[in-house]
Amino acid sequence: MESWWGDAPPYHTPVFVLTHHPRAAVKMDGGTTFHFVTDGIHAALQRAKEEANGLDVRLGGGAATIRQYLQAGLVDELHVAVSPIILGSGESLFAGIDLLKLGYKCAERVTSPAALHMVLTKGTT
Repeated sequence: MESWWGDAPPYHTPVFVLTHHPRAAVKMDGGTTFHFVTDGIHAALQRAKEEANGLDVRLGGGAATIRQYLQAGLVDELHVAVSPIILGSGESLFAGIDLLKLGYKCAERVTSPAALHMVLTKGTT
């Protein structure tokens, strides 16, 4: 499997990919194995947590996938980088989501000429 990163992906850990099409796991050089999960976000997260054995789990994906996890309250912290070059194009990450109602707040923001970085956290209050 050749890709932009060469022969071995940079993750060095199991990766759980949400999909509607079942397929066998793909083991790559460097310790990355892609597991394809067809039974939803909760199942993918559960498998990732079990594999992480108490360590952090990172989510990645398109806007629709991230929105599903946010709406389900399954994201503790979200780091968003917005580049002015792409403002107004693409799929809106927060469309239809009331982040305040879900308990999220902006915990950190850093701006530069190249991007705006925001860290959103889910509070306990």
